[in-house]
Amino acid sequence: MSDTLHNERAGAAATATGPEDAKAAYPASLSNPEQPTTPDVMQTEAASIDGAELLDRIHTFACRFICYPTAHASIAHTLWIAHAHLMDAWFTTPRLAVLSPEPGSGKSRVLEITAVLAPNALLSSNASPAYILRKVSVQDNRPTILFDEIDTIFGPAARGNEDLRGMINSGYRRGAMVGRCYMDKGKVMTEELETFAAIALGGLGYLPDTIISRSVIIRMRKRAAGEKAEAFQPRIHEREAAPLRDELAAWAASISGLAAMAQPTMPDCIADRNADVWGPLFAVADLAGGAWPEVARIAAVDALQSAKANERPSLGVQLLADIHGCFGDADRITTSDLLDGLLADEEAPWGDLRGRRIDARNLGKMLREYDIRSSTIRMPNGQTPKGYKREAFHDAWKRYLPVFPASTTTATSETNHANSAETGLGAVSDNGPIAACGGNGGCVMSGEA
Repeated sequence: MSDTLHNERAGAAATATGPEDAKAAYPASLSNPEQPTTPDVMQTEAASIDGAELLDRIHTFACRFICYPTAHASIAHTLWIAHAHLMDAWFTTPRLAVLSPEPGSGKSRVLEITAVLAPNALLSSNASPAYILRKVSVQDNRPTILFDEIDTIFGPAARGNEDLRGMINSGYRRGAMVGRCYMDKGKVMTEELETFAAIALGGLGYLPDTIISRSVIIRMRKRAAGEKAEAFQPRIHEREAAPLRDELAAWAASISGLAAMAQPTMPDCIADRNADVWGPLFAVADLAGGAWPEVARIAAVDALQSAKANERPSLGVQLLADIHGCFGDADRITTSDLLDGLLADEEAPWGDLRGRRIDARNLGKMLREYDIRSSTIRMPNGQTPKGYKREAFHDAWKRYLPVFPASTTTATSETNHANSAETGLGAVSDNGPIAACGGNGGCVMSGEA
């Protein structure tokens, strides 16, 4: 682990920093009669496995072949691989979305490395929906699904993949089912197929919002001059990865009971759906111990800030943000001045809404969705035109324009209503450059927390 990541502080202490601390934190997992127990032989075998050191070695292996965009992305990828070995412990499983704007950025390589380290990996770009649904429905031998070229599933020309899209959407939560009919001796029979599985997706561009909100996102980029990674040779390196995968499986089996009971502490800015996404990864980090509980939370905050910066806001949210800029320090603004301010930005969409410029009627209609209405306002010159008061926007700005804190210890301000240019800023800053590329040891985990 790079010294830079070691020196950063996540602000939210882990609930446990290794199996022994976890036993103290989650005693119910040791006494709950409904919780499956780990065989003594597996406990004995795992007692010799240092979880933090094992994750270090997996991280080092992946960094040899992958030029990650940031060191934080390499941490998230390592934890995602480990979480896939503990699927019976989770209620939700995050998708791993490996995206880039251009081909040749390393997306497929991330999936290849994932395939040799994850359990029962199924790397596919053209398997039929029926085949994948049947494979996943066998939950006691569920595969880790790795989709490359996601344009075939979500692209504008995609056809006939509704079943796959439904499985990816719903199968992040335990208990999700899809219903099917089949013929048996001339009779129509029904069946329900479970869809809960770890899924990684690689491709160009964006994914639907329903998938992105359930994903750990890694945005790959082409290697710059001087960035090098070791060539991945499956014939050689798959054999090298196999002992790591088997050791990870043994360690995961030994901590499965603790992982199922884990309630990891979340940084202040991670809640709701984001907590569902990152909770399993935090649990893995906490049970591994060492530096992992801390850097996992740093990586999560960094990933969420990056996602926010790349997020394409809805038209309504963009309107709220642009209106915030139009208000400036004023406590009220006329409808006419507000429209002039919105139209002054030639890059904003307000000059061409389905071929028409935004007007007072359209503005009022869009704002009513957020329970904001115009009223007669009194201006300093005594005139009383139609307009909007700043206070009418406070609730909507607070709800729809969240600001990430500068660190995980700083709560989001309820009075700081940022515009779209400010939303998502305040990323965790590094104390020095982070070597994110493989092949030269820049990603190697080392040292103590």
